[in-house]
Amino acid sequence: MGFDELADLLFPNIVTTREELEQRFPDRRMAQGANVTRIGPSPTGFVHLGNLYNAIIGERLAHQTDGIFYLRIEDTDDKREVPGAVSTIINAMTYFGVNFDEGATAEGDNGEYGPYRQRQRKNIYQTFAKWLVRQGKAYPCFLSEEEVSAIREEQNEKKEDIGIYGRYAEKNRKLTLSEIKEKIEKGHKWVLRYKGCLNSDYITVDDAIRGRLEMPRNFHDFIILKSDGIPTYHFAHVVDDHLMRSTHVIRGEEWIPSLPIHIELFREFGWEHPIYCHTATLMKIEGSSKRKLSKRKDPELALSYYQEEGIPQDAVWEFLLTILNSNYEEWRIANPASDYRTFPYSLEKMSTSGALVDLDKLRDVSKNVVSRMTAEEVYEKWYGWCMKYDEAYAGLLGKYKDRTIAALNVGRGGDKPRRDIETWKQAGQFMSFYFDEKFEIVDTMPEECDKEMIGSFFRQYLERIDYNDDSAVWFGKVKELTEEFGFAVKPKDYKKNPAAYKGSIVHITNMLRVALTGRSNAPDIWDVTHVLGEERAKERLSRWL
Repeated sequence: MGFDELADLLFPNIVTTREELEQRFPDRRMAQGANVTRIGPSPTGFVHLGNLYNAIIGERLAHQTDGIFYLRIEDTDDKREVPGAVSTIINAMTYFGVNFDEGATAEGDNGEYGPYRQRQRKNIYQTFAKWLVRQGKAYPCFLSEEEVSAIREEQNEKKEDIGIYGRYAEKNRKLTLSEIKEKIEKGHKWVLRYKGCLNSDYITVDDAIRGRLEMPRNFHDFIILKSDGIPTYHFAHVVDDHLMRSTHVIRGEEWIPSLPIHIELFREFGWEHPIYCHTATLMKIEGSSKRKLSKRKDPELALSYYQEEGIPQDAVWEFLLTILNSNYEEWRIANPASDYRTFPYSLEKMSTSGALVDLDKLRDVSKNVVSRMTAEEVYEKWYGWCMKYDEAYAGLLGKYKDRTIAALNVGRGGDKPRRDIETWKQAGQFMSFYFDEKFEIVDTMPEECDKEMIGSFFRQYLERIDYNDDSAVWFGKVKELTEEFGFAVKPKDYKKNPAAYKGSIVHITNMLRVALTGRSNAPDIWDVTHVLGEERAKERLSRWL
């Protein structure tokens, strides 16, 4: 068979050559050692934590080396595409602070190596597909879905490898040019398959995370173009990452079995393959064992979960960095005030076992992140979240901005700032006592303080406390009242001899906290009082008289 004739029959409209495309997308002019990375999500409408996980790796590898990080939309499966999904992807990445240097944008493309949407690159793929046909390395396959299913059933029964190869591929491999032409003229659909080679060879690939991988060479006649002329992921990935000059491919470990296919295509075209980085699967603890995060079972797999919960973007980044590099937490302790983007991320520090997504740990990281923010930063981020997810609370924050910032300043700063806020949703619950519209009594008064004693104490407290007292003078008066009402000023005295006292100063201060804030766990009473203001504080205490 004349392969040139077959190529022209299959691709009559493709006149571009691979050489012309190489000139159109030349090597990037960058400093030695600069990396070019990307993420290539599918526009299915579901943006998951794995997308962000891999995006952070790509962003760090590129920007730590003054390289390029780009967004490519892998939309070859039009059946799964959801309208508006591209905007969802871009908005999610923007929300979490993932910055692209080029690639797909909401308005179109940004960069000289596009189009960055695979369906728009159809002619590019077909140019290289036509070249493979000319080399005798690809052929049209007319197997119907029913025939492929029958082959699969036979292979299952015989416990053979599933796929089209060897004798299963023979019929279509041996079609003559005239037979192929006749089938096309009759409207028979075809896919383009790569000609695999049955042998016992092995390939070795150095994975930047997992080290040397060795596996059998591909022998399948895998599909490179579907019946609509759009490529499969296998073919598109190879062509795109070569022409876009990617230096690293970051993807999940589920793609490792496909590695022989990709390596073979790179070698067939005579291209150097990028450095592969196969990341660990995201896992969670369930009972006494780990399992893979599930789209159906686990809401935390979706990036929208973190947005709706109001977990700060920086907290999600820092949490993922603790998973990505085993030394991140040690670095953070040594550099408490540093921007996490200055952390020297390294592929060598990545784990090859399942990456554990522990929401309790994430919330703890989030507390640390929020505690390092200024009150003004917390206010702006919290207010911004409320504007989208809790408009009623946004109204309060807008109305009482100064009071809110003053409240957020309580216990902030210093070597050990308070860690009360973990999410913007939870901030609304914790900070509610500062607003009369949200104030409610959540906790009960200490058992050591009966109703009569509470009324008497607050009457004396209101008579003696001067709102202008500083915290030291105020606390001195609280200690006097504590002693007068038969409570131990020093908690250790009460612990040593409980029969001698009604309780300790801890019970007195908790009583004040419940009256002023509605809960026993709250910031410093003197600070809270001065945020609330004298009139509001007296009104709340007077309710207990």
